[in-house]
Formats: sequence, structure tokens, C-alpha cells
Amino acid sequence: MRFTHLYAHKKFDNQIKFIYGSELCFSEIEYLSCSTSINDSIMSKLTEACNTIKQLELFIGMENNNCGIIELIGAQKKLLKIDLTSHTYGNELFCKNLENSLIKHANTIQYCKICRQPSTNFLASFINLKELELGCDIRVFTSWNFLGSLSFPFLQILKSSGVPIEALIRLIKNTRGSLIEIKIDRVRHDEISNKRLIQVIYQKCPNIKYLKLLIRNSNILELESLLINCKHLDGLFILISHVQDRTFLWPKLFDILSKSSSSSLFKFKFNSNRLPQMKTFKLFFDNWKGRNPMFLQILSYDAIIDLGIIIERYKSEGIIEKFEYNCQNHKIEDFEWN
Repeated sequence: MRFTHLYAHKKFDNQIKFIYGSELCFSEIEYLSCSTSINDSIMSKLTEACNTIKQLELFIGMENNNCGIIELIGAQKKLLKIDLTSHTYGNELFCKNLENSLIKHANTIQYCKICRQPSTNFLASFINLKELELGCDIRVFTSWNFLGSLSFPFLQILKSSGVPIEALIRLIKNTRGSLIEIKIDRVRHDEISNKRLIQVIYQKCPNIKYLKLLIRNSNILELESLLINCKHLDGLFILISHVQDRTFLWPKLFDILSKSSSSSLFKFKFNSNRLPQMKTFKLFFDNWKGRNPMFLQILSYDAIIDLGIIIERYKSEGIIEKFEYNCQNHKIEDFEWN
């Protein structure tokens, strides 16, 4: 039996013993999820047996990191995806050597995920990068200032969590119109930065199809400009902060969505602790009449009595195609409307 996927984490050392010839089972590994602290014997066997890894996920600890992982990276023929998970700044020398070893694969790497600012400028070498994921759900105190110096001409997908808005603005400015998906999450937006972010998206991302971001009250009109300029938008996920905007202008938002959305845009998600009144929803649905039936998801702890009854009515009229109400904020995919 030959394996294509291998998960080698801390306890893996005690779960496997190589016998003569067993390394052949790992000669066709394409996906490796690995702790950088696994022992030398396993690391050396993997390095000898594997040169087919395409996707590499590394969990980097503060100490006891095995430098053999650098040899393993060097042995690969076509590394396409790299995921570096590190929540601390321990062992900088190891991180520098690790990052430098990835430069050898700069021409083939198309996906990169990092949780914190790197120790080197290795990302600048990834000229063919198509997908970049920055940050994570766990808060990491890090600077992202280096993003402003990067340029990815072929970048299609940008996802961020906890990354400062100004750093993202500089990064998006350096793209060349190829971005089709942007997700910006878990970061505070002041009104000025929020405005500049929306502006740079509709100026630099004319082909955007899927967008997730927070909208401030003061910038709803900027959202209208985005809808007008981004004609390929297919799905829009709007985050609303009632900490920053205590009374959100739902009627204004819904009016702009119903008037300025292109024919391709009919999939919406709203994440808000407070929902508008029923009459505001009804007006939105009435104004949507004649367009492609809406796919709608609402994520909120708030509840509106009889909303389900109203939704069924608009479903029967062909205005709403699919609806989901997630009152528990269960984990869902950002750009899936089931």
C-alpha cells in the first residue's frame, strides 16, 4: 500500500516504527501535515522516500524544531502549497532557515498561508502565487507592515484574519486586477480606513466575484460605487459591527443593494448582532422583484418573529431561492450558499 496523505504530529513518533522497505509506502506522498519537532529518524526516512509532496502544512513550535525539515523541503520536485502555522516568535533562526529553503520552490508555489509576519522576505520570491492567506483565528501579536512591499501579479484569492486594514490596502494596490475573491475578517475598521479599503477594491479588483468585509454606516455609498464598478460580483458577505455603528442603516444598505447590484449578484450573507425590523426586510424583498432569485444567509443572535413565514411567502413568489438563518453562529463556509 502506498499513501498519498500523511499526518505526522507530535505523537506520531510513538505510533510508527520503520522496518526495512516500509519507506516505500511513503514514496508517493502528496500531502504532508507535520510538526517540525518530529524526531530525526522519521524525518530522515521521509526525506529519503518522499520527493512528490505538493502540499505541506507545518506546525512550528517555540523549541525542539528539527532542522531536517529543511532537507525534506529541498528534496521536493514540485511544491505547490505551503501552510506555516506558528503563533510565537520563538526560534527565529530556525524560521529564517525554513523560509529561505522555500525560495527554491518560488516558481511552483501557488498557495501560501502564514499566521504571523515572517522572519525573512521570502514571500517576495513567490511570483506565481495565486492564493494568499494571512493571520488566523487565534490572535497573534505581529506586524504586517511588510505587505506594502509585496507584489503578486497573478494573485486570485486573498484571505485575512486580524490583519490591519492599512496593510491590506497597500497589498491590494500592488495587485494587477486578477483578484476574484477577498475575505477580510476579525479586524477593527475606522471609518477612514474602511472607506479606503472599499475604494481600493473597486479600483484594483474589477473582476472580483466573492467579497467578505465589514461596512461602516458612513461608507454605504462607497459600497454602491463598488457594486457599480465590480460587475462580476457573485456573492457578498457583509459584516456589521454594532460596537462601532450602534444603529446601523439597514434601509439605506438594502436600498443600494436592490438598485445597484449587477445581474450576477444575488447571493448575500449578513453577520450582525442586531437585525432590522420586519418591514425593512419586506421592502428589500419587494424591491428585489424581477431579479435573479436571492440566496440569503443571516448569521445573528437576534431573532425576528415570523421571519420564516415571510421568507416562505417570498420563496413562493420566486424572489428568494434559498434561505438559512444561523442563530448560533455555527462555523460555515464564507462563500457557500447551500
